[in-house]
Amino acid sequence: MNKLLETIEIESASNPTAAVIWLHGLGADGNDFAPIVPELPLGGAPAIRFVFPHAPMMPVTINNGHVMRAWYDVSFGDLEGKTRRADEKGVCASQMRVNQLIEREIGRGVAARNIVVAGFSQGGAIALQTGLRYPQQIAGIMALSTYLPLADSLATEAAAANSNVPIFYAHGTYDQVIPLAMATASRDKLAASGYQVEWQEYPMQHSVCVEEIAAIGTWLGKVLRA
Repeated sequence: MNKLLETIEIESASNPTAAVIWLHGLGADGNDFAPIVPELPLGGAPAIRFVFPHAPMMPVTINNGHVMRAWYDVSFGDLEGKTRRADEKGVCASQMRVNQLIEREIGRGVAARNIVVAGFSQGGAIALQTGLRYPQQIAGIMALSTYLPLADSLATEAAAANSNVPIFYAHGTYDQVIPLAMATASRDKLAASGYQVEWQEYPMQHSVCVEEIAAIGTWLGKVLRA
């Protein structure tokens, strides 16, 4: 079993009964989204433990093999068009690492149904990969500026327990890293597979905006309502 990932944790109140495991993008770390927590409108939500893990260090092909924090490798041409050739081995390894974090939260007394798996860009891809396949019902999946990896294997690997999992999916219309067409193709694949996707588009590039943060807080309050 892999060593548990190092994490940053922020609790919205003491004795949390819900958790959000939030995965950063390529080359960032767990500090990337931690500052957003105080800005989230979490009215109606229970006490939440936000868990921001640091991805492993690895060489990344698209960045000339430089070693950086990454959830899987990305090669030239991987992010062109409406589909993506994913680093299957790397994606599955990160899926297992996130499973460990979910299981740690369950061990700390948070029910699986009160856990959200979230992520931005590469982290969002792993959030979708993990949440859709996790064998126990979770509260939701938050996919920000991302796409669905290993889409061809979803039909055979999807967990029945999460066939109705709420999915918050947001993307920038001017995203030059992950084209909007990739995201809409992923959204449509999810919808065709029977998933309920709450889709949001924002006039931004590969980033997060104020309006999106407000929508995230509202959605978290809805799926994690006490």
